[in-house]
Amino acid sequence: MPVAELNDLLQRYVDDGSLPGAVALVTRGDQAEVAAAGALAVGGAPMTPESIFRIASITKPITAAAVMMLVEDGRIGLDDPVRRWLPELAEPSVVRTPASPVDDVVAAVRPITVSDLLSSRAGYGFASDFTLPAVQALFAVQKDGREPDSFLPPDEWVAALAELPLLYQPGQAWLYDTCSTLQGVLISRVAGQPLPDFLAERVFAPLGMTGTGFEVPAADRDRLTSYYRHDADGRLELADGPGGQWSHPPAHPLGNGGLAGTAGDWLAFGRMLLAAGTARDGRRLLTAESVALMTSDHTTGRQRRIGQLFLEGQGWGFGGSVDIAAIDPWNVPGRYGWVGGTGTSAHIVPAAGSVAILLAQVAADSPVPPPWMRDFWRYAAATC
Repeated sequence: MPVAELNDLLQRYVDDGSLPGAVALVTRGDQAEVAAAGALAVGGAPMTPESIFRIASITKPITAAAVMMLVEDGRIGLDDPVRRWLPELAEPSVVRTPASPVDDVVAAVRPITVSDLLSSRAGYGFASDFTLPAVQALFAVQKDGREPDSFLPPDEWVAALAELPLLYQPGQAWLYDTCSTLQGVLISRVAGQPLPDFLAERVFAPLGMTGTGFEVPAADRDRLTSYYRHDADGRLELADGPGGQWSHPPAHPLGNGGLAGTAGDWLAFGRMLLAAGTARDGRRLLTAESVALMTSDHTTGRQRRIGQLFLEGQGWGFGGSVDIAAIDPWNVPGRYGWVGGTGTSAHIVPAAGSVAILLAQVAADSPVPPPWMRDFWRYAAATC
C-alpha cells in the first residue's frame, strides 16, 4: 500500500481547489498508510496527521457505543421505553400520513424504545422528501449539526422536539439524524453526568483519544483546521475558524455530530470495534455481542426506502450504516461507519480487518458524497 499514491489522491484535490487540505488513513491489521496534504486553512500552516477536524456525523457511532455501555451496565435495556428518562416523549403523536399537516395527528401505537433510538427508527428524523410538513417543522428544532451553537440546550431541545409529531409510527421507518441527538441526551440523563464527561471517562480515556472532544482547548487550537462551505458562486468561504464554535463548551453537546478529533483517534475507536470491543491494551469497552448489534443491519427494505436519499447500498446498524448491497466498488457487505457533513468519512470492514478514514474541511452540499470522497473509498477498497 504505497503512501505516495494516497498522498497523490489528496494532493490532486488540493491542487484543483476542491480542498484546502485533508488527512487520510487506511489500515489493515497493523499495517497503516497515512497521508496529509494541503493546509490547516487556506494559506495557512501545513496539514499533519495530528490535525484536528470537526468530525460531524462520524460522531454517531461513538454515541451509539456509549449507549451500549449503559446497556451493558444494566442501567438501561434495549427494549425499555425511553419515557423513563425522556418523559417529554412519553405520549408522542404521529401525523396521520407522512404528507398530513402537523396538526392532523393520531396517537403513537407503542412507546419509543432505546432500540428505536439506536437504529434511527423512533419516528423522528429526516426522510428523503424534505417538503413533508412534519419534516419542515423538524428543521426548526433539529438544526444543522455543523452549527452547534444553533441548538437549544438539551432539556429545552427535547421539550421543543416533543411539541412536534412523529413522521412515522415508532419502528416503521428509518429516518436520519434526530435519533442520534436524542441518544446524547439519553446518555446524560441515564448516567447522571454531562455527555462530554461520560464519553471522556468511558470512551476517550480508555482508547487514548486525547485529541477528541466537544471543545478544542486553547493549547490544541494550532492543530485545528478551519472549516469551509461553498458560497453562491461555488467558491470556498470560511464557515468556522480556530476561535469559532469549537473554542468553547457547547450549550448542547451534540451526540449526532458535535465532536472534533483526529484521524488517529477515530482509528483507535474503529480498531476497538474490529477487536470485538477490546482496546489495544486489552481493556474491554464493549462485549462482542454489543459490537455485533452495532454493526449489523436492523432495517427492512421498506424502512430504508423512506430515507434512501442518505443511503447507497446500505442499511443501518446502531449509529452507523452497514453495507448490504454491492452497488459500488467500495460497498463490502458488513462495512460499517458513516460520513460527516464537514467532509469526513470513517468505516471499518470486519471481513478485511481494515479501517478507512478521510478527514477534510469542506461542507457537503447534499447527502450525495463528493468526488474526492468517492475516490478515497475506491482507493481504500482496492488496497484493502
